[in-house]
Amino acid sequence: MAWLTRFVVMVSFLALGILFSPEAFGSKFGGQSEASAQIGGSLAVVLKLAHLLSFATAWGAALWVTFIGGIIMFKNLPRHQFGNLQGKMFPAYFSMVGMCGAICLAAFALVHPWSAASYMEKLQMGFLASSLVFTLSNLLIFTPLTMNMMRVRHKIEREENIGDEVGLTKNREVAKKNPKLAEINKKFGMIHGMSSLANLLSFGGLAMHSWYLASRLLL
Repeated sequence: MAWLTRFVVMVSFLALGILFSPEAFGSKFGGQSEASAQIGGSLAVVLKLAHLLSFATAWGAALWVTFIGGIIMFKNLPRHQFGNLQGKMFPAYFSMVGMCGAICLAAFALVHPWSAASYMEKLQMGFLASSLVFTLSNLLIFTPLTMNMMRVRHKIEREENIGDEVGLTKNREVAKKNPKLAEINKKFGMIHGMSSLANLLSFGGLAMHSWYLASRLLL
C-alpha cells in the first residue's frame, strides 16, 4: 500500500475520531462515569498509567513502522535483505503492539466496567478491542502467510539472479517472462495487501481512541 494512501487513511481516522470524542456528544457523555468514580486511590492511578503507557507504546510503534521505518528500509535496502529483516521484525512488532493493546483494553475495562460504563466508554472499548483483533490477525494469520510466500518468491528470484537490487523494477521485468514468478507475485500482493489493511485498521482503532484521551487530558 503506497505511502500517500496510508497517510490519507491515517488522517481520515484522526478526522473521524473527533466525532466519537466526548465533546461531540456534549456533557451527557463527557463527564466521569459512575463506574470510574467508584475506583479511587492507588489502584486507579496504576490502571490509568498502564493504559496510557501501553497506548502510547502501541501508537508510537505503529506510527513508526507503518509510515516511517518500513518505507525508509524498502527504499534503501536490497529487496531480499529487506524482506528477511521484515520477517524477523514483524512478529516482534505485532507481538508488542498486541500485548500493549491487551493491557490498554484490560486497564480501561477495569476502570470502566461494562455494566456501569457510559455509551462513550463502551464505544472506546469497541475501538480498542477492534484494534487488538486486527493486530492479532496479523500476528497469527497474515504475517506467517506473507513470510511463507516471501520465501517461495525469494527462491524463484534467486534462480533468476535477482533480489539483490533495491526496488521492484527487475522483479516486474522478469515476471513478464516467468509465469511462476508472476503467479507468486499476485498471491504475495494479495496477502501482503490484507496484512497492510489489517495493520491500518488496527492503527485506526488507536487513532479513534486518541481523541477520547485528548478530551480527558489536563494541561
